[in-house]
Amino acid sequence: MTRLSVEMLAADTADPITSAGHAQLGIAVLVGIAVIVLLITKFKLHAFLSLTIGSLALGAAAAAPLDKTIASFTAGLGSTVAGVGVLIALGAILGKLLADSGGADQIVDTILAKASDRTMPWAMALIAGIIGLPLFFEVGMVLLIPVVLLVAKRGNYSLMRIGIPALAGLSVMHGLVPPHPGPLAAIDAVKANLGVTLALGVLVALPTVVIAGPLFSRVASRWVDVTPPDRLIPARPSEELERRPGFGVTVATVLLPVVLMLGKALVDIVVDDPANGVQRVADVVGSPLIALLAAVIVGMFTLGRAAGFTKGRLSSTVETSLAPIAGILLIVGAGGGFKQTLIDIGVGQMIMDFSKDWNVSALLLAWLIAVGIRLATGSATVATISAAGLMAPLAADMSTTHTALLVLAIGAGSLFFSHVNDAGFWLVKEYFGLSVGQTVRTWSVMETIISVVSIGFVLLLSLVI
Repeated sequence: MTRLSVEMLAADTADPITSAGHAQLGIAVLVGIAVIVLLITKFKLHAFLSLTIGSLALGAAAAAPLDKTIASFTAGLGSTVAGVGVLIALGAILGKLLADSGGADQIVDTILAKASDRTMPWAMALIAGIIGLPLFFEVGMVLLIPVVLLVAKRGNYSLMRIGIPALAGLSVMHGLVPPHPGPLAAIDAVKANLGVTLALGVLVALPTVVIAGPLFSRVASRWVDVTPPDRLIPARPSEELERRPGFGVTVATVLLPVVLMLGKALVDIVVDDPANGVQRVADVVGSPLIALLAAVIVGMFTLGRAAGFTKGRLSSTVETSLAPIAGILLIVGAGGGFKQTLIDIGVGQMIMDFSKDWNVSALLLAWLIAVGIRLATGSATVATISAAGLMAPLAADMSTTHTALLVLAIGAGSLFFSHVNDAGFWLVKEYFGLSVGQTVRTWSVMETIISVVSIGFVLLLSLVI
């Protein structure tokens, strides 16, 4: 974290908008989170409205003036959307180009054509990992499930043996690796370095996918043995295209922003001289905005034009990619408003004061907070944003690598035990034709394994770097 970021955060925590004591602030936090949980779970209110109302309840319970509570919330919403909104939009455009051009199907078909029966689960995990980088979880699932069902049907594979690795690859990328909304919001909240977080996220993600995917799928296939009915196998959109982009150029396009951002992080470590010309160029080219923008522009040619898209079709693809993310942007923004309200009423300083006497690692504490909110709300994004807001003050004294690990600890907690209050739970259940009990024994257990294994690797890394 930069010195300026530390000073800004210190300023946030030095002048709270209420004079409430620690006990009242603790109660206010519980009230705010309880309101959010109740509205989402009991009244089925949209997470954006729930976070907005929860922020006002938080301020009221802390005896903060209403006008200052509103100002804190709107400031947090604005700064969060300014920080991550454009990145989420660019990621959505790249994902839409990948899906509509047939590039995603090209990756799938190429890898599956080279996979044997023994390596098929590993191939599915690899496919999901690559495709999951630029795609939102729900989009990636809708894209991959037809492939999973077709492979299981035609190859006479256990559906869980093929499906669990694919779901694990998508879920791990969604929770741990930017440019997904949750990790981006957490990075913005705790002022983490995106390149370092991305590098460590990939480092944690790889063994986590292996354990929760191909390895756990052996157990899951024995627990649950189902055959997908024919009616659940939909047609693949790219079958309507006359041609598709090549495998190599598609993978290169997907990985371009990752390479640029990792390159920036590497140059920052090796050169470590802000005045150096190479580092200045790397800082610009490897910034998230430029990296994703470059990938989108390149993708218009390597994916869109390669698939025969006209200028009108490209324009339509970009336009239709933005509408579905409106809700995500609002949720992320409202989460940022909730985070800023937490900081401004003095909760950050309260946590810092209490944590001096705690023997619990800040990383483990962040994971536990995210786990609690995830279990209550069912939303990984809400859990990530809320936990990041609570833990932001503790990040001020952390090194760059440990701040990145804090983001990953929060992301790991946000994936813990998906159950009936999570939309992803029902998506898996319906697409795979499972019962509620079967979904718990497969999907829910897989999510728990991802969460526990990834926090284990995060804590291990914290001891060695």
